[in-house]
Amino acid sequence: MNGHLEAEEQQDQNSHQELTGSWGHRPRSTLYRAEAMAPPPLPLAASTPLLHGEFGSYPARGPRFALTLTSQALHIQRLRPKPEARPRGGLVLLDEVSGCCTLRSRSPSDSAAYFCIYTYPRGRRGARRRATRTFRADGAATYEENRAEAQRWATALTCLLRGLPLPGNGEITSELLPRPPRLLLLVNPFGGRGLAWQWCKNHVLPMISEAGLSFNFIQTERQNHARELVQGLSLCEWDGIVTVSGDGLLYEVLNGLLDRPDWEEAVKMPVGILPCGSGNALAGAVNHHGGFEPALGLDLLLNCSLLLCRGGSHPLDLLSVTLASGSRCFSFLCVAWGFVSDVDIQSERFRALGRARFTLGTVLGLATLHTYRGRLSYLPATVEPVSPTPAHGLPRAKSELTLVPNPAPPMAHSPLHRSVSDLPLPQPALASPGSPEPLPILSLNGAGPELAGDWGGAGDVPLSPDPLLPSPPDSPKAGLLSPMAEGPPEIPASSGLPPPTPDAQVAVSPWGPSDHLLPPLGTPLPPDWVTMEGDFVLMLAISPSHLGADLVAAPHARFDDGLVHLCWVRSGISRASLLRLFLAMERGSHFSLGCPQLGYAAARAFRLEPLTPRGVLTVDGEQVEYGPLQAQVHPGLGTLLTGPPGCPGREP
Repeated sequence: MNGHLEAEEQQDQNSHQELTGSWGHRPRSTLYRAEAMAPPPLPLAASTPLLHGEFGSYPARGPRFALTLTSQALHIQRLRPKPEARPRGGLVLLDEVSGCCTLRSRSPSDSAAYFCIYTYPRGRRGARRRATRTFRADGAATYEENRAEAQRWATALTCLLRGLPLPGNGEITSELLPRPPRLLLLVNPFGGRGLAWQWCKNHVLPMISEAGLSFNFIQTERQNHARELVQGLSLCEWDGIVTVSGDGLLYEVLNGLLDRPDWEEAVKMPVGILPCGSGNALAGAVNHHGGFEPALGLDLLLNCSLLLCRGGSHPLDLLSVTLASGSRCFSFLCVAWGFVSDVDIQSERFRALGRARFTLGTVLGLATLHTYRGRLSYLPATVEPVSPTPAHGLPRAKSELTLVPNPAPPMAHSPLHRSVSDLPLPQPALASPGSPEPLPILSLNGAGPELAGDWGGAGDVPLSPDPLLPSPPDSPKAGLLSPMAEGPPEIPASSGLPPPTPDAQVAVSPWGPSDHLLPPLGTPLPPDWVTMEGDFVLMLAISPSHLGADLVAAPHARFDDGLVHLCWVRSGISRASLLRLFLAMERGSHFSLGCPQLGYAAARAFRLEPLTPRGVLTVDGEQVEYGPLQAQVHPGLGTLLTGPPGCPGREP
């Protein structure tokens, strides 16, 4: 066990600290808000024992263990029947723990209490698999004393998982834990080739229930449904909004929050993403921020769910984009023109293939490679980051283009549709002594509760959940559905989400922050802007690091660096070289290829003026009107649920 402790201490020395919020004690009015984020407590050495004790196992005829809890892991050493000189499987990293609970036996004669943790370790092939470890607290003569010991361990572990400080006097009681945070889950049931609902039911809901988070969920029925929902949502009832889909659903949520009269307060609502779509770019960046190895599909979903269970938020830069018509939308991801947007939109017809649609779309795009003439202008960052490209001189001609924007179309709002899923979740028929109602599901194996499978085998007395804290009367119960408004949905559920149409428009919003760095679209730019004109294969303005779950377009980007990262590829590049760029982007090494057509600049604002009459422009993967546009960064305008930061590559 000493070897494990030394390894952890070295790991802690290599980790970096970063400002982050948590599911911690905060005043209700400012809970999980960006301005309320406080620096985390001073970290303990990873090897410092916080708790140590001897436990039995469940079933009772199993071995006995010595448990040691540190800030990074739970160390398990078998004591009897034969002590292990080198414990096998005796280290449970807290990075792999979703939550814990205390249990009691249904047998009246059993005075022991039980402590169960839920883990998602990686197997030999790298995939995560759910596992539970249940320990028997039986060192005292009475159940009450054993229960106090089990709850002491569960409370300490929960505090560590959620970044809450432990008292220095060793008095660890359940009063340290706040009420469960309330999350609103918005699920696109047609995301990820129709697997989103199945993955949500089988993996997401069980894991956040194990973590003790309180949630309600709504299934979206059509495009812009989520946007309309959050426009009319009573935000004081929620501590976070989490989308279970691809990037498009979060785009709707953020634009809905900024399309409210109280947008200044609404945009502080923490938002999160659990990837069940095709691209999953922001989830890839969250996964990287959490220190996990690159992942796709279900593994990426489990990683992001683990981070969500840990709590923790981070400021999120948003990009306000003004289109030629005068309408404005907000981006958390990217603005694309040329090859990237062509592949994104043209591959929509292959959506049934999942993320493979982008591979097929890339092949077709390379076969019919187009170039586009345009003018790109940008306001350079005051302090340039370390450039990922060799230092090349950039043309610095000033833009003289004057355009008259089209009059803005009249603003129209669709009625708010407040429909919820009618698919109930299974509820256990178990209740702890003193609990006035059935308890939330603490463990779900697949589609339903199988408590015997988790907490006992054939012939063993089953265990019942024994909560650390009762749910407050005003807290939604985990796994329960509560309609946002009484009455049936205003429209019937559709059979699927319609694909975006070529003439899709972004609604005009009078709200949101002012763009103080941007002159009116069509007027000359200030002299401190840089302008270049030519033929381009693609232009990309990206905020976070990832363009897809497995595409690291801006490897040095951060969620709150206050920059938009401009990448472009000029004409003259061969198809083979362009393919090499995208293959290298999987590792974030495309800037080291020395491709002369590839350019990069860090900016605070930019203007793009297509000079080719036809083309495709996208904002966060959503097609917008074609024509001149401009945008500026609003640093830290949003708040993203990211989980605690970690060191990339920390996983064994």
